[in-house]
Amino acid sequence: MIRWAAASFSMVGLLLGLALFCLSLTPSLLPRGVAVQGILSGMVFAAGYGIGWTGHRLWRFMELRDLTGRPARIVTRILLVVSLGLGGLTLSRMTVWQNSVRIRMEMELIESAYPAEVVLIALLTAVVVVLLVRFLLAGASRLVRLVNRYLPRRVAAVLGSVLFGLLLLSFVDGVILKKTLHGMDQSFAAVDRLLDDEYPVPADDRASGSRNSLIAWDDIGRNGKRFVADGPTEEEIAGLLGREAKRPIRVYAGFHTGETLVERAAIALEELKRVGGFERAVLVIATATGTGWLDPSAVDPVEFLHAGDIATVSLQYSYLPSWLTLMVEPEASTQAAQALFDAVYGHWTTLPRDERPELYLYGLSLGALGSEASADLITMVGDPVNGALWSGPPFPSTSWKAATRNRAPGSPEWRPVFRDSAAIRFMTQEGFPDLPEAEWGPMRIVYLQHASDPMTWFSTDLAWSEPGWLGAERGRDVSPYLRWFPVVTSFQVAFDVPNSTNVPLGYGHNFAPAEYIKAWVEVMQPEGWSAADSARLEEHFSDFDPNPL
Repeated sequence: MIRWAAASFSMVGLLLGLALFCLSLTPSLLPRGVAVQGILSGMVFAAGYGIGWTGHRLWRFMELRDLTGRPARIVTRILLVVSLGLGGLTLSRMTVWQNSVRIRMEMELIESAYPAEVVLIALLTAVVVVLLVRFLLAGASRLVRLVNRYLPRRVAAVLGSVLFGLLLLSFVDGVILKKTLHGMDQSFAAVDRLLDDEYPVPADDRASGSRNSLIAWDDIGRNGKRFVADGPTEEEIAGLLGREAKRPIRVYAGFHTGETLVERAAIALEELKRVGGFERAVLVIATATGTGWLDPSAVDPVEFLHAGDIATVSLQYSYLPSWLTLMVEPEASTQAAQALFDAVYGHWTTLPRDERPELYLYGLSLGALGSEASADLITMVGDPVNGALWSGPPFPSTSWKAATRNRAPGSPEWRPVFRDSAAIRFMTQEGFPDLPEAEWGPMRIVYLQHASDPMTWFSTDLAWSEPGWLGAERGRDVSPYLRWFPVVTSFQVAFDVPNSTNVPLGYGHNFAPAEYIKAWVEVMQPEGWSAADSARLEEHFSDFDPNPL
């Protein structure tokens, strides 16, 4: 029985799976814990096994000759010895590779038991995945035999396999995936209400959710409540700057504020008018992440730059984390950002130019995707906004992608230089590239990104094409041991995406206040602001913990 089970496995598949397993142990953009690395390596082994098995079956299907007899046994044994040797070598190097990422991100080093635990988890994962696929293939074989009663064998094999694949895809997408995502959405919606009792209704009538507000406090989710209730006070701002300050205005429309995004945006606009948002010196349209979260590392420091004479408006469009929303409803952030931009910008353009506030756009992650899509240059050609700060732009971002693709020769993909840098500039933890002769135009746009951010650098092309961001010149937070491998790298970076915020500030998808301060100063160029002011503000936020949820 055991011998039959062992013989039923494809040797070609096992050898290719083992080779890809070894490559999966190499580092990617982010450090990986034992469970994540084990599951990743197990799935990569299963993918390699599947590719090898499928290739061998196609070889036989085309009735090509196999290597048989003693030569086949010799080649198999040689390849097996090489694969096992490669496995031992990669396992012995895995600790060095993983720590090369952790050292760059100032994280605790992994323990010596890490490789053994990874192998156990990978083995279990690979067995489960391979057996599940074999179970599905058994079902496909039954369908092929059924079709073979009426059609020739090869036609039945092709037609039966396609039919089974379509039925399986329909079941997964229509039943498993939708029910899972619906359950996750309900769970995140329940979590969103957990902090309802933590924050009382604001006493200040200018706050969203107060007694005189057009937005009910109960309609604002947990992240909206945190945004409205937290943040610097006028006393804190005045104390740091040493001059008079105002209390910043924050307007937030929750998921239940209106039935539609357009209605939600219209209510947010009226609330912004009510509290005097258009009478401030600066107005920021902020597009939230998937959960409705606005990064305090970005929205808190910018209020110091203008001594509190600033208003920020946002709305919630989802409960799911950005990476999940990006998978199931990528248009949600774009539609939300467009609705809010149309409402606020539409009113802003009706105001006298010398009396209205400067207008800026902001978005992080999925918020950056939506915000950049809302900034239609054709719409704004006669009356553009003053600028935008988009941090951690995710890989589907079209404007970011176009600017990166058309970068100046010689500038790296992870920190490109776009044309004459008059409209768009890119910034990392190390600041901006050296642009001694560059001068800003009327609209200033800054992309803040990290070379180690998988949300930015993931692409399906990674499965078959080496990315430009892995050139000889790479960001300081990227391991020198990171190499591109077909199939494997796409799995590695895909697994990095959900973990992109599980690293310290200043790495991955987490952006530090000091970075935002430099970026905001570049975008807004506040009058009378000095380098000493920036240094003092950076020191104030040096121990800041945004506590993203």
